[in-house]
Amino acid sequence: MRGERSSGAAGPDRSAGRGECPLGALLDRAHELQPQLIAPLVADVVRGLGGRGSALLLQDYGQLVLVPLPERGPAAGEPVPIDGSPAGAAFLHGALVEEPQVDGVRVYLPLLDGGDEVGVLALTLDTVDDDDRRLLRRLAALVADLLITKSGYTDRIFQARRLEPMSVAAEIQWSLLPPLSMTVQRVAVAGILEPAYQVAGDSFDYALNDDLLHVATIDAMGHGLDAATMATVAIGAYRHARRADIGLAEIYAFMDRAIAEQFGPDHFVTAQMMRLDTLTGHLQWVNAGHPQPLLIRDHVVIERLESETTLPVGFGGEEPVISERVLRHGDQVLCFTDGLVEEREPGGEQFGEEQLIDWVNRVERSQAGVRAVVRALSNVLKEKRGGRTSDDATLFLIEWR
Repeated sequence: MRGERSSGAAGPDRSAGRGECPLGALLDRAHELQPQLIAPLVADVVRGLGGRGSALLLQDYGQLVLVPLPERGPAAGEPVPIDGSPAGAAFLHGALVEEPQVDGVRVYLPLLDGGDEVGVLALTLDTVDDDDRRLLRRLAALVADLLITKSGYTDRIFQARRLEPMSVAAEIQWSLLPPLSMTVQRVAVAGILEPAYQVAGDSFDYALNDDLLHVATIDAMGHGLDAATMATVAIGAYRHARRADIGLAEIYAFMDRAIAEQFGPDHFVTAQMMRLDTLTGHLQWVNAGHPQPLLIRDHVVIERLESETTLPVGFGGEEPVISERVLRHGDQVLCFTDGLVEEREPGGEQFGEEQLIDWVNRVERSQAGVRAVVRALSNVLKEKRGGRTSDDATLFLIEWR
């Protein structure tokens, strides 16, 4: 298995003419294509390119395996573990991976839709050269766009990713979320929710508006549908205020009023709202009852980003203090909710922030890229907590690039 390599000096791009008919057929048929025919159409296109054995592998909600999208009917192949597999390597690192086999070369391509990653396209060719790689990257980009577009009006893609029953509260939360990761030139983000199929009150949101990255993490009190309903209102209020181009203090006030008016004085949502200028690295944030974020530099936690906290939204806090920090290139900021550190270990002690920091340092040294770091950190922390998540837990990592 090997990752993609530079092709050296640029030569004639023979992939354009060679791939015009198959890729053109994909584009021509995609407009009115029924969602259940995505995988068969991709298989036809791959055969037209001289390939075989194509598979569309989608990340499951628990971020443990890649699940094949069925070609026809409910049957599909076995899930592929993300850890330790060529498909998983392509997914985690967003790069083409090739695996020599007896009958050819198995190729795994990340399905990238802008900064988001949908899954992996796998196929087999007799041989692979640079023209093949260029053509396959274009095919993977088209397939990713097709999957994102069709998922807006079918349940089949969501059902393929679901490996166990999901609570109604979790269904609501997943419908609220933006893409779990985004990577662009100046900034990368990735988030994860636990437990994936039962989460209720935790959520996160982000948006990149011109040069400003906006981020919010929230934790609504309680469990089940009540928490999911509060989280829905909190995220909706955050988006509404953010899109009005008002400041962080005004966003806090708007969210505070929305929760108080809808749920009364005995309900609250802890929250953290951030803005990062992706040109300068200037970070601003308001902390409304969350644990302090961790600042990571050169793969080591160097400090907690301490700040004056205000009351959780819904409690009618005074105008919050806006904290500020200028990041260095390559700095990462890790936000998390209290469910991550307050969970009891098998021996009865709280997991705690010190253990979290220790494991962040270990994972940072062994993984590359925000998506891989967040996923690996979530998995190892869950394991060290004895596999328990009695409360929702969220991780959200920002990297200024």
